[in-house]
Amino acid sequence: MTTVDLNCDLGEGATEAVHGGDEALLGVVTSANVACGFHAGDPSTMRVLTAQAVARGVAIGAHVAYRDLEGFGRRFVDVHPHTLRDEVAYQIGALAAFARIAGGAVTYVKPHGGLYNAIVTHEEQAAAVVGAVADYDPSVVLMGLPGSAVLRLAEQAGLRTAHEAFADRAYTPEGHLVPRSQPGAVLHDPAEIARRCLAMATGEPVPDVNGDPLLLRPHSICVHGDTPGALAIARAVRRLLEESGVRLAPFTRPA
Repeated sequence: MTTVDLNCDLGEGATEAVHGGDEALLGVVTSANVACGFHAGDPSTMRVLTAQAVARGVAIGAHVAYRDLEGFGRRFVDVHPHTLRDEVAYQIGALAAFARIAGGAVTYVKPHGGLYNAIVTHEEQAAAVVGAVADYDPSVVLMGLPGSAVLRLAEQAGLRTAHEAFADRAYTPEGHLVPRSQPGAVLHDPAEIARRCLAMATGEPVPDVNGDPLLLRPHSICVHGDTPGALAIARAVRRLLEESGVRLAPFTRPA
């Protein structure tokens, strides 16, 4: 049976979202990327979401970012690699404290937004992220875009990696994400997104932004929690995957 993880970015909205939409999403996904305070989120949000994730058997991931609350972490920041390494380690440790209080643990790290995109090609920042994960715990999995510098460096450093695909984002022919500033970068139709996710999970190609076939083989598929209609999208994806015989499970076992 084909198995795939379904992850979602959580803790990025207002308090009512954490106690409403985010909580509902935790009932659908198998891994939760929890914002660690640098692009969104705060200690109370981290406490609530880690407790809910542990209660539901959902894996907890540190959603680390540039220190950029104003820009929601979606802008490139030319931060020194030594500083970035410390800031990523700091964020992992902050979330890990609340995961431990809840009786769980951070089992993976997923960079966010501008940092995620930068370390596809930015060697120095990619090395800083890898170094921070290795410093914290070499058994923690680093999630990223297939073919990225950060995953290559992580594998060279002996870290475990997970390849990620995005349910609700358009792709370039090179397998990179279409910038959000371009038309059609974000997908919204739940049925279309679900069909794309089924293709990804079962090794079938999906159309890139030009309509040409693009093959993605993800360990985990992401639904963005801040995409309008995220809960409906996540439910449609999960329903079609399960109806098609795809098993949903975390790529890391929750502690």
